[in-house]
Amino acid sequence: MNILSVLSIFSRAKNIFIPMILLSVFINCDKTDKNINSIPTPDPGNIPDIAPVTCDFELNEAMLTSAGWIKVFEDNFDSDLSKWDVWTGGAFNNELQYYQASNIELEGGILSILAKKETVSGNTTPFDQTQKTFQFTSGRIECKTNVSANSSSPKVRILARIKLPAGNGLWPAFWCYGDPWPTQGEIDIIEARGQEPKKYQTNYFYGTSTDKNLVQGAEGFIEASEDLTACFHVYEMIWEQSKLTSILDGTVVEVKTSGGFIPQLFGKQERITINLAVGGWFFNNLDPATIQTGTMQVDWVKVFTSN
Repeated sequence: MNILSVLSIFSRAKNIFIPMILLSVFINCDKTDKNINSIPTPDPGNIPDIAPVTCDFELNEAMLTSAGWIKVFEDNFDSDLSKWDVWTGGAFNNELQYYQASNIELEGGILSILAKKETVSGNTTPFDQTQKTFQFTSGRIECKTNVSANSSSPKVRILARIKLPAGNGLWPAFWCYGDPWPTQGEIDIIEARGQEPKKYQTNYFYGTSTDKNLVQGAEGFIEASEDLTACFHVYEMIWEQSKLTSILDGTVVEVKTSGGFIPQLFGKQERITINLAVGGWFFNNLDPATIQTGTMQVDWVKVFTSN
């Protein structure tokens, strides 16, 4: 997450719900062929400074399976959220929103999370029933299926096809974590700021004690060639014992080995999480009066494993 390292210690404090994993598939507005033509190779020496992207990119899933990847999870959001837990209450990180089910919509195979400016009262967090007044509402879901890179499945590929929201102060995220935080680790596949439509951040956390992060300097910053809020893009993370590889629209954009604790994540159990936060420590000196609301859309989430 893009939080000062000193603040990251407090970032995910407590979380409850159940684990999962993601991957990517398809949606094509203009019906042109936008499939990847080859499996991207993680090469730290060949990372582009500016990531090339394709509007409404589609994953060639057949190519993945032919390369030995096995799909173990998929949700195309065609019917319901039975594979997910819905968060109800406030959250952490000094965020301003109250999460509730009514801000989550399913229509036409698309999951939409709507951030709204409205005054509501509710639990400070799902774990603290102290009542609090919130000026914004939004949505957060957590997968009921855990994901783990381990000796049986040493490579886990988590993907989602997402249209990021535009709007000052919006904080969309696609990530996974386990409890108690950060002893099971946290892997941030995407964290973006709504006012920076061509950028997003990756990160991870780990600690041996509850609420004490040991990872330092692991943030990664991805800059894209086009506006990521204008259409759908496919975001991937390959989790292995010694590295985390980020892929955007079929291009490897980062190979993360820094931070000192990636090997400690191996074998941990984490659940995939998708949310749209409003405000928080991810922003510097944010004036709540300048916040703009918006909608995060997700076409699908998939997870593949490989040896």
